[in-house]
Amino acid sequence: MPTRRLLPLLLLAAPAAAAQTLRAEVWRDPNCGCCGGWVDHLRAEGFAVTDRVVPSVAPIRRMLGTPVDLLSCHAARVNDLAVEGHVPAFAIRRALAQRPPGVVGIAVPAMPVGTPGMEVPGREPDTYDVIAWKANGTHASWMRMR
Repeated sequence: MPTRRLLPLLLLAAPAAAAQTLRAEVWRDPNCGCCGGWVDHLRAEGFAVTDRVVPSVAPIRRMLGTPVDLLSCHAARVNDLAVEGHVPAFAIRRALAQRPPGVVGIAVPAMPVGTPGMEVPGREPDTYDVIAWKANGTHASWMRMR
């Protein structure tokens, strides 16, 4: 029963969050084909994206404080939130809206099938976690995607 009462609140909040134009700055490797798919996903979801193709994403990751074990193929910053890998747009919006205490970034490590930009026709999407990390490098699963 509590879920029924919360559901309308979530549905009412979603359009307000979607109406905000979020600015994403993305850094990606010129040799990676899937990163462009993720950039397209963000744009389709209403994000204003500055797409920066760079020879190495490593300096950006150091600047963002991304833990080494959470790396994927591209990095981004949305407002003051660091984003690593194929994180769905709704997870970015949720992190910005909820502002989990101490969290400075979220990541989808590696490149799970079914994440935005990693769709594979005819293949079931992987179950994967969106990981949240703090400035001290500690991190934990924040959302599970099925």
